Amino acid sequence: MTCVCFMQKSMTACLTCCLVILLLTACSSHVRQPKAHRKVSSSAQQADRASLQTMGYAIQVGAFSNLENAVRLEQVLQRRGIDAYYFGHKSGLFKVRFGNHSNYAAARSEAEQLQSQGLIGSFFIVIPQSYSVAGMGGMDSDHLRENLVKTARGFIGVPYRWGGTDGESGFDCSGLTMVSYRLNGLNLPRVSYNQFQAGRWISKQHLRKGDLVFFATNGDNRVSHVGMYIGNNHFIHAPSTGNTIRIEKLSHPFYTRTYIGGRSYL
Repeated sequence: MTCVCFMQKSMTACLTCCLVILLLTACSSHVRQPKAHRKVSSSAQQADRASLQTMGYAIQVGAFSNLENAVRLEQVLQRRGIDAYYFGHKSGLFKVRFGNHSNYAAARSEAEQLQSQGLIGSFFIVIPQSYSVAGMGGMDSDHLRENLVKTARGFIGVPYRWGGTDGESGFDCSGLTMVSYRLNGLNLPRVSYNQFQAGRWISKQHLRKGDLVFFATNGDNRVSHVGMYIGNNHFIHAPSTGNTIRIEKLSHPFYTRTYIGGRSYL
């Protein structure tokens, strides 16, 4: 370390300055940061180098008027190790989607195999060009952000039934954010902790529509809840088992107290 007093004639003054700097350095290195903030800093450094891959060819099945039937099919496929998820179609029916293949033939082969086993009926292959992100000319598009929010809003009032991928909380709050992103062509991980790690840190005052907001709601300073920021200090999320998807204020005392950080993927 170079002393800032090296130009001074007094050796005593120089040594005193160096000693003060060394003491301050040693002190700051032992300051214990809150666990949540340490996690944010570490993941932010990794996330700055991360980006989401776009979705490939997926398989879409079902046309259910009853939500329970879509949930049942989703669970059957998940028990087979298939990362399936249901969603509300613009037709008003519920459909199930799964798969992320690099080409049409691979997607069709998986669908035909499941069909021959009697697990699915008729199917439709979703091509990458049909996703919102494919027509954006760059992922930092306001139009894509609007589509993400529109997709998430489409679930408002729906009883949340993604059932437990996030463990302790008893329901999969990250399912809403995952599905909203995947339906628009971005392969967001399913579990909230992985979503947190995959994103790029964004300050609270610079949140934009479509960014995700994360919370430590279990009192242990670990990611346990996620929602999507929709603008004007509001976010949409699935609050708990038995409740419906709804909009909350980010400034609500509970969410202010448990807030861990925001993440952007665009």
